[in-house]
Amino acid sequence: MRLGLAMAALLLVADQASKWWVLEVLDLPTRRSLPLIEAGPLGLDLTMVWNRGVTFGLLSGEGSLNHVILAMVAAAIAVFLLRWMARAENRVVAVALGAAVGGAVGNVIDRLRFGAVVDFIDAHGWGWHWYVFNIADAGIVCGVGVLLADALFRRPPASKEAA
Repeated sequence: MRLGLAMAALLLVADQASKWWVLEVLDLPTRRSLPLIEAGPLGLDLTMVWNRGVTFGLLSGEGSLNHVILAMVAAAIAVFLLRWMARAENRVVAVALGAAVGGAVGNVIDRLRFGAVVDFIDAHGWGWHWYVFNIADAGIVCGVGVLLADALFRRPPASKEAA
């Protein structure tokens, strides 16, 4: 549990610090976009997006309580993941759950503070742009990816044969 909570705290601090830097220091809402890396057809930019929905902008209603409802759903998921973390089978699962919890909490904070999630990392290649995301989103995706890999590839414990 401690390892998972440490990962959650680390990811949450990195997420909120990056969003503070993008909003307050870089002033990306005014700049809108800032190219960072161009390597042939591949690139990485900072592009300001206020995501009022969930992944890929789904459920991005304009209702006055939409952001609160989405924040409550994300908080409930974080609580579920914390309960799972308390029963984690191994350290890998605990760290993966911590990454997902830290990311979920980071995005909940945004929804409650701004009414939307601050997204700003824009990876692209060959004229195609992936969705604009943030550190919290990356933590959630990586955490879920590790959980899936663990579920698919973990070897079952050796069974004890009766003598």
